[in-house]
Amino acid sequence: MTVTVRRATVDDADGLSRLAAITFPLACTPRTPPEVLADHVARHLDPASFRRHLTDPATVVVLSEHHPGADPVGYAMLVPGDPTDPDVATAVTARPTVALERFYVHPRHHGTGVADALMDATLVHARRTAARSVWLGVSEENGRANAFYARHGFAQVGRKRFPIGETWEDDHVRELVL
Repeated sequence: MTVTVRRATVDDADGLSRLAAITFPLACTPRTPPEVLADHVARHLDPASFRRHLTDPATVVVLSEHHPGADPVGYAMLVPGDPTDPDVATAVTARPTVALERFYVHPRHHGTGVADALMDATLVHARRTAARSVWLGVSEENGRANAFYARHGFAQVGRKRFPIGETWEDDHVRELVL
């Protein structure tokens, strides 16, 4: 099946939100309560939040799709600027940098090449910025994602904590020098 990767527009906000509701829970630990996941999705991954990101000229959202007009099967979001988390700021050494804040593929498309195509396009967009590196946080317990990022050249450079609900989850900080 052919996949198209393109920069998302504000018209993609609803489909991105639906995909995010499916994929975000996959990035959390199995101990994260379902109601906490649902609250996070409702507050941070709703269509209005995506519209805000998509209208911000500094933020780049890239999506993968099989059919124009259908919901995307993957998406990534790049946000420029120095890290505000002190652990990340210490770990990420190449500046200026851009955060790969989101990188998700629908589970039905894992292992199909969609993620590789999406990562390639995302890094093309990152290189178009003034950034010298791309960084991300990924759950220490997400072996599949950590292996994927390592395969694409993201080195583990530190650790950070990710708040979800009333709890914190531990993330690896990974950096790719461009």
